Amino acid sequence: MEADKMLDYIKDVLENMPADWLRLTTHRLDIYDEKLAKVQFLDQFEILAKENNSNPSALNDLPTAYDYIRLGHPLSCVLEWVIAKLNNLAPDQVISFLSKTTPILSVLRKNLLDHKNTLIAYTGELPSSFDIEILRTIYGYTFELKQVSKASDISEFDGSTIFVSQQDEISSVDQNLNIDFYINLYADFGSVLLVNGEENKKYILDIQHVRRRETVAMTPDNCLGALKSLGNQPASDTQQKNVAENRSTVLESIKEVSGANTTPLVASSGLSVQYAILMGLVHNAVENHKGKAIKIIVPPNCYGGTNDQARRVAACNDAIEIVDLPVDGDNDMVQSIDIVLAKIAKEDAIPYIIAEIPTNPRVEVPDLNNLREVLSAKRKTANGSEAIDPVFILDQTFCPNVHFLGKTDILSSVRTISFASGSKFPSGGKCTAGYCVANNKAEALMDKIALHLQLCDNEATDLQMELLAKQMPSMKQRIHDAYLNTLEFVNFIKETLPTAKINFVSEELAKEGFTPSVFSLDLPTKGDTTEERETYKRELNHKLINLMITEIPDESKYCVSYGQLNGCYWTIPATSTQGTTKEDDKDYIARVSLSPNMDVELHKKVFLKFVGGM
Repeated sequence: MEADKMLDYIKDVLENMPADWLRLTTHRLDIYDEKLAKVQFLDQFEILAKENNSNPSALNDLPTAYDYIRLGHPLSCVLEWVIAKLNNLAPDQVISFLSKTTPILSVLRKNLLDHKNTLIAYTGELPSSFDIEILRTIYGYTFELKQVSKASDISEFDGSTIFVSQQDEISSVDQNLNIDFYINLYADFGSVLLVNGEENKKYILDIQHVRRRETVAMTPDNCLGALKSLGNQPASDTQQKNVAENRSTVLESIKEVSGANTTPLVASSGLSVQYAILMGLVHNAVENHKGKAIKIIVPPNCYGGTNDQARRVAACNDAIEIVDLPVDGDNDMVQSIDIVLAKIAKEDAIPYIIAEIPTNPRVEVPDLNNLREVLSAKRKTANGSEAIDPVFILDQTFCPNVHFLGKTDILSSVRTISFASGSKFPSGGKCTAGYCVANNKAEALMDKIALHLQLCDNEATDLQMELLAKQMPSMKQRIHDAYLNTLEFVNFIKETLPTAKINFVSEELAKEGFTPSVFSLDLPTKGDTTEERETYKRELNHKLINLMITEIPDESKYCVSYGQLNGCYWTIPATSTQGTTKEDDKDYIARVSLSPNMDVELHKKVFLKFVGGM
């Protein structure tokens, strides 16, 4: 397709695209094959482009590009497709980022693990947050720097050459066979990485994995602006008004909902802020406990992104080790923490614990008094000296309104940092932003966390802050209303199908403030062998979900999320989020997330129909 015809086609696509391309943060799983993320969408988009078909119905029928916009989305795929066409590359060789520094780090990370040299050549200035010393001493990255006037000035190098340049407009790059990776920085949009040369295609999956775990794709709003600029169309008015006021509203809302009186940090996503927490704590350990081993303690079946990211951090540093923390089913979180901390104390190592309360997917809450005692206990090293006290990194995504952090709250005596995904209840699914906040005892750690959030260029955008400012004031009421809907539906299922096993908070826990609007449903099964029973249960789960999304298409949706403003979300397996949880740790049970605004009676009616057909 000629460039002019392609840009005309893109202009028509932008006029006719589904509103969900810009609005939704989480997309349907029933029309999604994760192994073909981006590929399946673009294969069919390419067919439409060849036919010059930009009909709204045709665009709406395209398969899901990615299940969650942090990883990518229709507009990022279209932007990458266009840039690939302009540069005679395959679409998978173009990867867009919201961050301007993380694409550089994605290459440095792979070369660290591959023991390969890296040259970073650049015009003008590198991103202001690119801290050379910290990248070398804390991240362990090795690289050379060279300022050049233009791409053609770059000569051959024994290793990978990254060429970083500020760009005013999206266009084709100046080809140079000595450049392995082009990273184009766009002031208003983010950055785009181009993988150059057949021999560098092996980097693509690793670079995509960094975008998946440590940052976010260029946002739909920014991609739309970038695509419009290609066709010389006026970009939408992306200048956010009341930036300072929005920021103030968000920070005060986080303090109020968490009970903390320290200053929160807001990031581009929950995993962006979690990465800043981990790297900030690693930095603190290197400075204050030089030479000591770092132990990241994490449940093996927690949210897949948390699990994977922690292991990725450990993979880059020989001093960091992952310690599994069994928390679900027959395992007691408090007992597991006590055992693990005793062992780490003997080793005189530094313990960082990541845990979800309630747990995912089985919605369990430990005895909080016992948890405080175990986390606060003084322990001794093997030689009798005082052991380093733990930092408790608490994922409060499922119950962000429970107070753990205030001066009189249950974990006030423990160094605790709470974080939550803002794509859930904080924004009601309007954006991907995430946040963290510390109690007084952990406040001193926040400076380092803020430093790494800035270094990775992962701070929340003005638009994300605007969306949070609009939604967070109603957050506590939405949590309450969604819980009541969930309780009503759960009680109905118990009455209608008493042989089903439901994981949901007890009334006693609800009185303590734990009012999630998510539950997991383990349907009754049958069969002579374990394998037969498991197969039957999985088929029954899918039958239930298919019935719900077919009978209630305007409300029931097969997707991974929680805390949405409207409708009901279903997913299975409950811990498979983005597919990196080990198979043995997956729970093949349905996870159901209800909202404050949905037709509970209709969902009961359809569930009753399902039971009648069992």
